[in-house]
Amino acid sequence: MNKTARKSVGVLRLFMTCSLIFVLFFSNGLTADARNSNGVSDVAAGISSIISPVSPLGIDYEATEVKVAGNMDKATLGSETDASEESTESKLVMANVSKALNIREEPSEDSTKVGVLYKDCGGKIITRENGWTKIQSGDLVGWANDEYLLFGDDAENAAAEVGKQIVTSQSSALNVRKEPSEDAEVLGVLSEKVFVDMIEDLGNGWVSVDYNDETGYVQSEYVTSEFKIDQGETIAAIKIREEAAKKAALKKNQGAVAADADELKLLAALIQCEAGNQPYEGRVAVGAVVLNRVRSGAYPNTIYSVIYASGQFTPALNGTVARVYNSGKIYDMNYQAAQAALNGETTVGSALHFRRVNGREGIIIGAHVFW
Repeated sequence: MNKTARKSVGVLRLFMTCSLIFVLFFSNGLTADARNSNGVSDVAAGISSIISPVSPLGIDYEATEVKVAGNMDKATLGSETDASEESTESKLVMANVSKALNIREEPSEDSTKVGVLYKDCGGKIITRENGWTKIQSGDLVGWANDEYLLFGDDAENAAAEVGKQIVTSQSSALNVRKEPSEDAEVLGVLSEKVFVDMIEDLGNGWVSVDYNDETGYVQSEYVTSEFKIDQGETIAAIKIREEAAKKAALKKNQGAVAADADELKLLAALIQCEAGNQPYEGRVAVGAVVLNRVRSGAYPNTIYSVIYASGQFTPALNGTVARVYNSGKIYDMNYQAAQAALNGETTVGSALHFRRVNGREGIIIGAHVFW
């Protein structure tokens, strides 16, 4: 190769080297600018990994795939923001009535009543439409007229006034102590899932609670706490409660009646004659009727006089009670029922009459109806 050719090659090599250095420097600068640009930081993370083949040194913000991804991410961000804003909106709703609010199956005053939300009761908002709110309060789910509800801050304030913090034992045997100390005297024991009202979280590993109207202390690591407000009742629950109340009233003690051994025996003989083949509750009921009459001013005030009153107890009037009394063959269950009635026990409340079931309304026990 001659001298001129060698010189040309050298110049060409120098040119190529300089060009390469320029390209590398320029590329690094663009890449650095692209990475540090504000535009990249404004784009969601899901977009930042998309590299347009048109621009290998950074993101081409005009590329179709980038625009589509950008719109998708903006929509996602928007929905996340909406969800976040929605989550901060209180779902609490409280009754705003003096007594009780009817809850309906559908958002209409003509719809079937499914339950009741009482004063100071609350629940969770499910949905709202046209001046009505569908709520859940315990087992009760249904629609309530917005006119009788509190929302937002009003609901929160109302709940704070009437609600209470409770603590629930997570131990099978949690000691309730007189003082916040493991060495303090034990007031009682809470079994697992039993809850009591919280007075204060002392912040030192102990919580003070209302235990049978006394202030007790339990270790906070063995309990969970939550804020509670009273809940509404379904129609089914109301019926069950009312039936239970009626039954309880029927068994409310009527007050003991003093009696000697002969009167106890006479009452047991009557019970055997009138209800000897009936369940125990029916035998107590017969004895209760007799004692209710003794207490009543409309009848004689002694057991003997009530049993032998004209036109009342047929077995007494036809001599059957006397024969059983004199025979001494009175079964223990009848004595037991007679003594229970004398003690004031009853299964028919203050009923004064009974007879064989014949369609008459009343309290039916076995073959008898009481009223």
